[in-house]
Amino acid sequence: MNSKPGTREVAGLLARLAVAGVFIYAGLIKALAPAEEFAYAIEGYKVLNSQLSLWAAYTVPWIELYAGLLLAAGIFTRFNSLFTAAVLLFFEAMLGQAWLRGLPLTSCGCFGSGASNSITREFTQNLVFLALALASYKYGSACSADKACENDALKAAGQEAKK
Repeated sequence: MNSKPGTREVAGLLARLAVAGVFIYAGLIKALAPAEEFAYAIEGYKVLNSQLSLWAAYTVPWIELYAGLLLAAGIFTRFNSLFTAAVLLFFEAMLGQAWLRGLPLTSCGCFGSGASNSITREFTQNLVFLALALASYKYGSACSADKACENDALKAAGQEAKK
């Protein structure tokens, strides 16, 4: 049982922490701001009405924040890596449809209402984080709570076998 992570595992850990950091930051920025600001950004995509946009503005930041915290801690690492990848794919779909429809977004809402990048930049940035989420899925279990529990279970099984 090799306890020292290899290059792939270190890269997976860094990918996991990068995606987790972005989700924590984005969720925290939006959770601390008035929900109406994020709701306004959501309405700009012309997919949800104002009531649903406000509901999404209240829930999405907390989903991002908790997903990021769980991913950073390495709790249900593979599931959370896939979950964050699915969230990023959803964001890509929203950005893509706005881009194709030529919607005049003043803010994508990705990092609160204060940050305003072009749709193209946000789309590209999300692709990078999607690749990192997938690397986290495949190699991101190093230094995780999941790995610690697995090691504890293996040690306990080994002690039981010795009895």
